Amino acid sequence: MDYAAYTTADFDHSPLMFYFETTTACDLVCKHCRASAQENPDPAQLNTEQSKQLLSQIALFPKRPMVVLTGGDPLKRQDLMELIAHGRGAGLEMALTPSATPLATKDAFARVCEAGIRRLGISLDGPNAQVHDYFRGWEGSFERTREMLSAARELGMAVQVNTSVCRRNVDLLDEMAEFLTPLGIAMWALFFLVPVGRGVEEERIKPEEYELVFEKLFQWSKTKPYAVKTTEAPHYRRYVMERGGNPLAGPHGGDSSERRGHRAPLGVTDGKGIMFVSNTGDIFPAGFLPICCGRFPHDNVVQVYQKHPVFLSLRTPSGFKGKCGVCEYNTICGGSRSRAFGVTGDPLESEPDCLHIPEKLRGLQPA
Repeated sequence: MDYAAYTTADFDHSPLMFYFETTTACDLVCKHCRASAQENPDPAQLNTEQSKQLLSQIALFPKRPMVVLTGGDPLKRQDLMELIAHGRGAGLEMALTPSATPLATKDAFARVCEAGIRRLGISLDGPNAQVHDYFRGWEGSFERTREMLSAARELGMAVQVNTSVCRRNVDLLDEMAEFLTPLGIAMWALFFLVPVGRGVEEERIKPEEYELVFEKLFQWSKTKPYAVKTTEAPHYRRYVMERGGNPLAGPHGGDSSERRGHRAPLGVTDGKGIMFVSNTGDIFPAGFLPICCGRFPHDNVVQVYQKHPVFLSLRTPSGFKGKCGVCEYNTICGGSRSRAFGVTGDPLESEPDCLHIPEKLRGLQPA
């Protein structure tokens, strides 16, 4: 996607990324699953025609977003190729996040590629089978993931590797970075745990550990052959700026992203450049922020994004509570609204996992 074509001026009328949870059906039982996926699809799942209508409506945004077909496991939908072809016909650029199951074959990837998918998001939560298979709830998931990465590379498909960062694997990130180096991936996206879905059962890392991980990311962004970005850790942008780096160089700061054309505007976060629709049509500011703001097809996703009070509040950082509301970085960071909601029940509360003390509050802290 041409991120440079999307600017901060577009935040109020068009998301940069639109996530469509095509199904919650999945053959894995991942420890941290946002969707709490199950073996069978929800009976109320949007049908083929409704899903096509949604894709057509997404194409009506003033700036067409990148659409990520996610789940569950999108490969569990029998009409997936039809949906991809329809989205491409509507002028949408789309990516796919398949699960590492027997469905994820090279033949399946070739078919989605022919239908119009050029980018895959593949999850890898550990550098070895012992760690990754435990996360995914299936012995053999690690080897299947390696096969998926190889198949995507042979087909010339760009791959973003997604890693969920939590207590269980934070000490293995160095090993992960080295493991990914020769695989030819386009980007490594680190998802910092939000207590939602089955993720409430996992332990988040401590605020001070974020800073240690950020230091590693900052170095990897300069030296690794792939781009690096964070999800639900927008305070990485603050870390980069404090060290004289340029957060504009990548989706969340990092020089390698600019070299590979992955640059995105500062400030993208839940409800601000991001939108999510569930498999049953529920409309959310993000997949990790389960505040329902309407339901498709009754509600128009363009109008919800542009006018719903929750979306508007998420795009008004001066209205955030606590230190996030007065932070000098709140327009480029703003904290994870999903984590604030998951921990406090209020999406406008302060980011609970950030150590930074805003300039306006310095000197007011107890000695």
